[in-house]
Formats: sequence, structure tokens, C-alpha cells
Amino acid sequence: MSMPRPPGGGHDARHLLGRLRELLAGEDQGADRLQSVVKLIADTVVADVCSIYVRTPDNSLLLVATEGLSQEAVNRTRLGENEGLVGLISSTARPKRLKNAPAHPRFSYRPETGEDPYHGFLGVPILRAARVLGVLVVQNMVERLYTDEDMDELQTVAMVLAEILSAAGEKNDDLELRQPGSVKLKGRPLNEGMAIGPVYLHDPVVTAARFFAYDIEKESQRLDVALDTLRQSIDTMLNRATPVLFGESRDVLETYRLFAHDPGWEMRLHDAIKAGLTAEAAVDRARREHRARIASSRDGYLRERLHDLEDLENRLLRHLSGSEDGEISGPEPGSILIASRLGPAELLEYREAGLAGVLLEEGGAGSHAAIVARALGLPAIGDVSGLVSRSDAGDQMIIDADSGIAYLRPEEELVANYRARIVLSGEHKAELARLRDLPAETKDGQSFQLMLNAGLSFDLDHLEETGAEGVGLFRTEFQFLTSQTLPSLETQVEFYDNAITRSGDKPLVFRTLDLGGDKVATFIGGEREENPALGWRALRMAMDHPFFFRRQLRALIRAAGERPLQLMFPMVCNIAEFDAARELVDAEVEWAQKFNRATPSRIEIGAMVETPSFAFSIDALKGRAEFLSVGTNDLMQFFFAADRNNPKVSGRYDILSPAALLMMEHIVKAAARAEIPVSVCGEAGGRPLEALVLACLGYRRFSMQAARIGQIKRLIRSMDLAVIAPKVVELVHSGKSEIREELLNLAKENVPVSFDR
Repeated sequence: MSMPRPPGGGHDARHLLGRLRELLAGEDQGADRLQSVVKLIADTVVADVCSIYVRTPDNSLLLVATEGLSQEAVNRTRLGENEGLVGLISSTARPKRLKNAPAHPRFSYRPETGEDPYHGFLGVPILRAARVLGVLVVQNMVERLYTDEDMDELQTVAMVLAEILSAAGEKNDDLELRQPGSVKLKGRPLNEGMAIGPVYLHDPVVTAARFFAYDIEKESQRLDVALDTLRQSIDTMLNRATPVLFGESRDVLETYRLFAHDPGWEMRLHDAIKAGLTAEAAVDRARREHRARIASSRDGYLRERLHDLEDLENRLLRHLSGSEDGEISGPEPGSILIASRLGPAELLEYREAGLAGVLLEEGGAGSHAAIVARALGLPAIGDVSGLVSRSDAGDQMIIDADSGIAYLRPEEELVANYRARIVLSGEHKAELARLRDLPAETKDGQSFQLMLNAGLSFDLDHLEETGAEGVGLFRTEFQFLTSQTLPSLETQVEFYDNAITRSGDKPLVFRTLDLGGDKVATFIGGEREENPALGWRALRMAMDHPFFFRRQLRALIRAAGERPLQLMFPMVCNIAEFDAARELVDAEVEWAQKFNRATPSRIEIGAMVETPSFAFSIDALKGRAEFLSVGTNDLMQFFFAADRNNPKVSGRYDILSPAALLMMEHIVKAAARAEIPVSVCGEAGGRPLEALVLACLGYRRFSMQAARIGQIKRLIRSMDLAVIAPKVVELVHSGKSEIREELLNLAKENVPVSFDR
């Protein structure tokens, strides 16, 4: 039994870091080095026990070094992922200090450690790149409450330990820290395809090259210079944006500036330098803590603010490293881009980089990053939990977006298997390409129109290569999302004119601005909403901002000149909204005529059917609308009250359920009664089984991403609609609660193509 040590001792952080620097310069490696570290810490902070627990591939916590506990417990004592105080620190990524540890409900006693009833307890997570590598603990037999200074000191040591542990794993020392073999990651497919390549981190951790300061005053001066440069760049950015920023957008940037000028943040960085760290290491320590809190936080607003802080610290590290503009080197061709989350503008910046695929921790199939990935033709997977924290730059990655699976650091046998599958996939695409010039017509002579979904100028490159009959949906918001200011009238005219010209004689339907929800433009204000998908967005926002909306309409009319123009309003909820929006179009035509400007030879106005309320208003549209298009993505999330971008609920509804199909049948029949052509432009129209069922219900026009057109054309040319349609309709009206499996079996029996479940 060890004798209790008196608390305190007059040590300081500089003294501990100085001794730690000398220790690390010695010859000890691996477990011997860690044993020396825990002895040094115990002696310096006057603790009865100092222990290091390392997180293993199964997420348990293994005791790998200790001073004060039984040495027989080393590499033997293992705590579950959430077991004990050590597990609590690991799972929350936050430090914990207690005066009487055994009284805590999470306390766990392990007899094999020879542990006396220690009371004073301080534990801190060992963090690297938002990943908890382990936990560093000190304990005292007496009831001692460790101070803030003790906690800061131990967190500084933990930061150095993180690099030691990471290096030990990479060198295959006697510490087994890296995930053995291949790590399988699961997510949701955003765009089909397969690829193999090295990992490129969108927002890589800029690690400190040196941890220990040799000249405290010089490091403080370097930090001050970098902080001044950072603040000036943010002030300049805000001042440039002043004419176009207002509301929430400006508030966010103002908050960002306040973070940069926060004296508390600056003081903590200087205190870390005074303790013996370099300026980079001081910033790195703060950034590690914020990254870990982001990973464990469930509060969306707090996550946003922590992201702001992390971004500031990344920028500051780049300034300290000499990169004044904060730029980082780009990916090598064939890389797999990995990010926590990614906006459409950010992904577009990689257009010329030659990426092989994209993996995101956040982002559903309906996110605009996913839409850009499809336009770029990149295999993509979203909602991959724990992706960033497990990945290192340069790791080999397999992405199988057909199945929503990725493999990190795969074994060679698996790589060889996927290389063969990629070759077969290329042959399959070549087979579908041969259908390009053939008509989309069933065996019994029913004709279909297959259109392209687009939103970026290079989307139109797919018109000829796919054989699409036109553009059924051209999203206009990307031009706004990728700009820091409101695009000028001239800029919009040029963009729309280019799209109309490139589509040639084929029809092109422009969807007017669909902003809000997950599509936030920096120059349009608005308060934070609890449920943005149901809030101030799309046509609602456009009608509340008639200046923006009329400018877009004016640009579209001017771009069309004397050519035909087709416009479609998003997320219409009732007839009055549609009529009000159409009146603005008429007003812009009258304005153009008043000033002797060319006007379109024909204007056709349509609407998206995305809300149940509008779906049941179609009969009243007769004579008002020239066409309709069903946006199944939004329609289904509103119909089932399930956010399609929330992985917890997005999989809980099925468009092939009887209730949803009965509504889809109502829409196509109501449109026929109103003598209005109707199409499907949501994701469902590009999936073979869903497309087959909707065709049986009466839909004859589908608009989809380019990669899907070949599959759907092959489906149409392989089926006899007169044979299968009555069977599908009968099943839809059977009164059963679930029919997907029966629909799948029916499709397989009657159509000789492959179907996904």
C-alpha cells in the first residue's frame, strides 16, 4: 500500500514541460517512454497515481502505463467504452476532477490494479484531430480538489502525449493503437459509383511542428502578430460585405469577429505559451478541445459556434505557419475527399481537382452537396459517422456508393476485388450508353420522355451523351449559393442565356429560386428556425423578397429574348401563391414591352407539387398552369412528417407504401382532369423499381440525374406496360399496409432487368 503524498508542491507548468522535453529527447521508446512520462507527472504534480489509458480498436480503454498502481495491471486492465470515470471522460471528450471520486455514480473499482481508495481525481482526454486516443489520470489518496492550473497543465501534457501515441501506432511500436486491417464505414448513398484512392481531408488538422518553446517572449510576439493579421483579414471581409449583408447573415459574421477579438481566448493562448508551449502548440491545444466538443455536442446551435471557433484556430495556425491567405495544398488526382460537412460552393471548388469520390459525415441524399456531387459524376456517401476522426491524410480508401459502404485502409485482397468490380461497372455503363439514341418506348408502344435534372452549366454536357430529351428541372439557386453577394442582373442574364443556348432545340424548365432550409445564401437574412424545411424558404422567401425575385424573373425574360421560356415555381402551397407569383411574371413581361425589349415567343408557367395541400388543389389549376412536376423528395418528407436530411427519421418512410402511392395516383389523375401535363423530377423517378410503379400509375415523363437515364430507358424498353400495370394498380389498392416486397417480386417476374430492394 502506497503512502499518501501531500497535495501541492509549488511546481509550475514550465518546469513540467521542460522536464518532459528532456525526457522525450532521451532513448526510451514505446511503453518504456510512457512509463517514464507517468512517473515524471506523478513526481511533478505530487500525485499518488498517474495512469495512461489508451483507446483500442474495439473502443475499450486499456491501461498501458501507470505510476502508483500495480504493474501487473498494465496491458491487462480494460474498461468498457463508457465504463467508469475513465470511460466517462473518453465518451464526452471533457476533463473531470473530483474531490471524492469513489462517491461518484460512475466510479468503477478494479481489484487487479491494487488500487487503494483514492479520493482526489483528475482525468483529461488525450485528443488528436477530434479523436479521443485515450485518457490521462492523476489520483491522490487524500480528498484533494485539483485546481484550474492543474487541469490546464495536464491537458497540455495530454496534447504532447497524443502525438507520442499516434507516432507509436504508426511505427508499430509495442502499443497497438491503429485499427487493424480494414475499417468498414457505413452511410447513405448520395451518388452511385465505386472508386479507390488516397484520403484528402477537406479541413485537415494543421498540427504544430514544435511543442516546446525555447523563447517565451518570441513565441508571444509571434502569436500577437498572427492574431493581428487574422483580425485584420476578418475585419476586411466584414467591411466588404457590409452593402449586401443583413439580418442573421451579418449577425453570424459579427459573432465570428467577436470570437477573434475575445480577450479570454487570447489570454488562454498566452497562458499556454507562458507554460512553455510554442504559439502553434498553444492554438493546437485550444483547437483540439473545441473539435472534441463539436464531436460530442448534440446542440445544433452550439455545434455551429464551436465550428466558428475551430475555423478561427485553423486560420490562426495557417497564419503562424506563414500561409497568410490561409490556403492549403489541394488534393492529388484520384483522391477521395473527406469532410465533416460540405456546402455546394465548397465542393464546386474541387471541380478541376480530379477527385475520385466524396465522403461526408453529415449530408443526406437531398443536400445540395449531394446534388453537386452528382453533377460532377463523383461517387458519394453521406451520414458516415466517425469518418473524419478515423481518417488520416493519405490513407487508402475504397468508396462503394452503390451500397453506401466505404473501407478505410483496406486489405490488398479487398482492393483487388474492388478493382475488378470497377472494371465491370465501366462495361455496364458502356452497355447503357448504346441505348442513347433509341426511343424510351415500352414493348407495347407506350412512349415516355426522359429528361435531365441540372443546375450547373456543366450539367448540360450530359444532354447529348445521355440522349435526354431536354432539361426537366434546372435549379437556379446554385448561382446564388456560390456567391458572397447578390448576383447582378447582367451576371444572371449571361448564365441563363448560356443554359438556353446550350440546350438548343430541347426544352429547358427553369425552377425559380429555391433558397432556405439547407440552402442558405449569405446575402439573404432571416432568423434561426427550429424547422427550416417547413419554414421561410422557396416561393415563400421569394414572394417576401420581391426585389430578388423580380430581378431573377427579369433576367430570365431578358436571357430568353424571343426564344420560348418555361418557368416553374417551387414549394407552392395553394392556388393564391401560384397566382401571385404568376402575376409578377406578367408584370415583368409588361415592363420589358414598355421599354421595347424582346420578350419570349411563348412563356409556359408551371409549379412543383411538393406539398400535400397543393397536391389536393390541382383540379382548380385548370387554365392557370401549363405543366406540373412532382418533387417527390420534399413531397414525401412533408407527407410523412419526416425530415429527409435527418438520418434518424429519413429511412422511416417509403414512397412505395400504399398511402404514398395513392397520393401519387391522385396527382396524376387530377392533372389529367385539369388537362395539365405532369412529370416526376424527384429522386424516385431515377430508381428502377419506383419508376416502374409510377409508370404503372400513369406517369409518362421523368426527370433525373444524368447517370440514371440509361438505366430507366433500359427498364422502359424491357417492359410490357399493358401486362404489368393492372397488377401493380391492384396491389396498390389491396388495402395492405406494406407492399414493397410484393412490388419487387412482381417487377422481377415481369421485367428482365435488375432491381434494388
